Amino acid sequence: QVQLVESGGGLVQAGGSLRLSCAASGLMFSRYVMGWFRQAPGKEHEFVAAISWSGGRTYSTDSVGRFTISRDNAKNTVDLQMNSLKPEDTGVYYCAAGGSFLNIRTHVEYWGKGTLVTISS
Repeated sequence: QVQLVESGGGLVQAGGSLRLSCAASGLMFSRYVMGWFRQAPGKEHEFVAAISWSGGRTYSTDSVGRFTISRDNAKNTVDLQMNSLKPEDTGVYYCAAGGSFLNIRTHVEYWGKGTLVTISS
């Protein structure tokens, strides 16, 4: 069965950095677009970043210049390096896998259970 397991969440002060990691199993990892989404308390699910099998990247407007998504196909992992964190970055971050880079924002095949990120001011 496909499993996506996130790790690296925690409590960080505003301006700090955090690195999230997602370990995938049960799928041909290199053939999937991998992405990160988040959901703040009481708010809608929000796209953060995605990376294609070929290394193409796309980010939300708020993520550009602060976040970097990367993947290691040999280890079946995808990471999200988050810098210059803000209180509004607080939320549960979910790892996701999809088959289309262009449609990753709306078409996700598999989801992780999430890891909580809390940014204090």
